[in-house]
Amino acid sequence: MDKTIILYRRIDSTNVSLVEDRINNELEGFNGNLIIDCDELEYISSAGLRIILKLKKRFQNLKIINCNQAVYDIFEMTGFTDIINIEKGYRKISVDGCEVIGEGAYGIVYRIDPDTIVKVYKNSDALEDIIKERERAKKAFVLGIPTAISYDIVKVGDLYGSVFEMLKAKSFAELLKDGESINKLVKQSVQILKQIHETNSLGNELPNKKEEAIKWAEYCEKYLPDDIGKKLTKMMKEIPDRSTIIHGDFHIKNIMHLENENLLIDMETVGYGHPILELACSYSIYEGFECLDPKNPEKFLGVPQDQCRKFIKLTFDYYFDELEENQVEEVLNKAKIICYTRLLRRQIKNYGEDSKEASSSIEFCKKFLIENVPKVNNLYF
Repeated sequence: MDKTIILYRRIDSTNVSLVEDRINNELEGFNGNLIIDCDELEYISSAGLRIILKLKKRFQNLKIINCNQAVYDIFEMTGFTDIINIEKGYRKISVDGCEVIGEGAYGIVYRIDPDTIVKVYKNSDALEDIIKERERAKKAFVLGIPTAISYDIVKVGDLYGSVFEMLKAKSFAELLKDGESINKLVKQSVQILKQIHETNSLGNELPNKKEEAIKWAEYCEKYLPDDIGKKLTKMMKEIPDRSTIIHGDFHIKNIMHLENENLLIDMETVGYGHPILELACSYSIYEGFECLDPKNPEKFLGVPQDQCRKFIKLTFDYYFDELEENQVEEVLNKAKIICYTRLLRRQIKNYGEDSKEASSSIEFCKKFLIENVPKVNNLYF
């Protein structure tokens, strides 16, 4: 059981006795884990630090959170950060009235001024995920992938956000709406995609995307004819192991164009594996999710449906420009099989096999897999 004590304004020799009495009254009879919240604390003197030491002796798992820089510096200079888990606080900002330039499953991206965007995470417990995403972005950047790196973490109400400097940047989705050539944008997109897929992960510090795909297939087995389900899982397991970097959410809203360069954002889905898994994910976003809602890609990407379909078709054409048209179609079909395996698992897990709400999408995915799994011998290129 946790209990939080809030410290206010200043704690020094003039009020230390009153502060200590208040804390002792609030903690009477309590034996759980103590958290000291310094969000509203401006200064703490040596007299106040002695209260913290007494509390540390009573509560071995004492944690101090939301320290502003001045208070944190005091704790650090006096050695308290060596003996107590002490966390800095985060700058607070508002996104009221700000332009929404993108939204995904995990967060909403706002432009808070001409030079700056912030990605606000929907989960109030996302701080650990944000820190992980920043580390993945840094590793990707060091490996040579054109990645935007967050320079600050902020609080937006009860939520957390990552701040990026994006001087006059526009997403590829915005450029497409502004009339930019779709062929030009696809070529630039594929250039980045190939650059990612020419880069190898360092060790096993990123998620293995093949393991995720195998779980999708294994989950779907019991909802498909026995021979189809078993073959699907077998082919998923036979996808060659690769250390290739995979962005995991590669689409036109996650590529930002600055004056002289294109940068990737939204690195929380980065992993490693065979590039077919990346292409299957991108197909899902541009076209596959139509089986859930015919207007889903258009709503998500913010561009007309015909442009969504054209973008992914051209992506495969340019990515595999050395292959014949029928060979490209074969690879596309394999990506579709992976896509609809993922969506079948998603719909059944979220709604149940007999759900009326998801019945049409579940039947569509089943029908596609039953018809197309027998036509292929593997799920890679």
